[in-house]
Amino acid sequence: MRENKISLSSRIFYYMMVFIVVESIMIAGVTLYQFNKQNSEYHEGRLERKESHLLTNIKYEIEKSNSSSLLSLNNSVVQEIADIHNLEFELYTLDGILIKSSTAVTGIRGKTILDSSITDYFQNESPSRYVESDKNSSYFKSSYNLVSDFKDTPLGIIYIPYFADDTSSKIELSGFLIRLGFVHGNMILIAFVIAYFISNFVTKSLDSIGNTIKKTNLQNQNVKIDIDNTPTEVVALIESYNTMIDQLKSSAIKLAKSERETAWREMAKQVAHEIKNPLTPMRLSIQTFERGYSKGEEFTKQRIKEFSDSLIQQIDTMSSIATAFSDFAEMPEPKKEKLNVVEVVELAVDIFNRDQIEFESSSKTIEANFDRTQLIRVITNLLKNAFQAIPENRTPEINVKIFEDSSDVKISISDNGYGISKLDTEKIFEPSFTTKSSGMGLGLSMIKSIITAYNGTIKFSSESNVGTTFNITFPKKL
Repeated sequence: MRENKISLSSRIFYYMMVFIVVESIMIAGVTLYQFNKQNSEYHEGRLERKESHLLTNIKYEIEKSNSSSLLSLNNSVVQEIADIHNLEFELYTLDGILIKSSTAVTGIRGKTILDSSITDYFQNESPSRYVESDKNSSYFKSSYNLVSDFKDTPLGIIYIPYFADDTSSKIELSGFLIRLGFVHGNMILIAFVIAYFISNFVTKSLDSIGNTIKKTNLQNQNVKIDIDNTPTEVVALIESYNTMIDQLKSSAIKLAKSERETAWREMAKQVAHEIKNPLTPMRLSIQTFERGYSKGEEFTKQRIKEFSDSLIQQIDTMSSIATAFSDFAEMPEPKKEKLNVVEVVELAVDIFNRDQIEFESSSKTIEANFDRTQLIRVITNLLKNAFQAIPENRTPEINVKIFEDSSDVKISISDNGYGISKLDTEKIFEPSFTTKSSGMGLGLSMIKSIITAYNGTIKFSSESNVGTTFNITFPKKL
């Protein structure tokens, strides 16, 4: 069982929508990353600037007091520096003991001694500032640095707590993300419409090619696909198809030629066989007459008449065989002869007993392009077959109907005869096939050839011992 596969247009549509959604998510992710990075860099730079200004101010106050100790800074000076820079800080000795604080005596940290890890860090030859982030909060950082005089002599360690207030930034980011979401929501809706039309546009040419390929076969007159206004990507496919059509046409011609040659060989065998049949009794009749004449046998007028009638009968048989073969060989060429189909069919019906034929037409005039002689030949052959198919003990009931639609003419001929057996239905239009005791079976084959030459069709339905109906359809215009 064939699995249901997603069409190309659906795939293009889905892929475009997935692309837009993924692109929107990526933009939102990059935006958040960039915001956090810029926000972190901003606060880091702000802390460094505040720390640098604070250290410079402390150095100035130490130099001003003509001292080389942090203890020279009284509490009022420390508080004044903190107020100027709007920043709390603490001063520790190099051993990590709290000596000055801009807040309570116990210090901002709630401790009076630094951790040994921090004091050990600043025992290095060239230590840099030490920043410690709070694991429980991204808004709080602890900065540690050396306090030196103007001679770069380390005097102690300064501790600066920094609270990064991101409230306003978060509000701004939230607003930005809302606007971004609105924009991308509209983009997704627009992309939905664009993806729909693009997918249909891309697959339109492929659908057209697919429908054309479905109609392609060896029997039909296949049409090439026009390359004009075709996407470049599809041109190569169309060119390959058109090349295939040329090859298919060439193969069809070769096949038809081969089939015709085979058919004519079989026909020649059939004709030779049919001609041999009357020749044998003719030869026997002549030999009998010759033997009697050589023996001096007296021939009566009745006897001579019997010989003559036998020979004439066999000659007529061969003549009918030759006529049938000649009619079959004359394959019709389509002619654009405008005629009234009703009038021509009535003419063909008049050849037979009209009392046994019921004629019906939807209109008095139905015009079409058809050869008059060929149409009469078709109707007369079908009527003759209809009469021959009716048993001798049954009253013939034959119906001929003509009707039309916007483009076609339709003719039906039905009888109340024996019907056609199921075994014969597939062979009924084959040359040389017949259910009669005499004849070559070329009638229906010839009829089909004529109808086909005018782009028409002939079909039949049959029921055993009830009758047969032949339906002919051909276009009004060639």
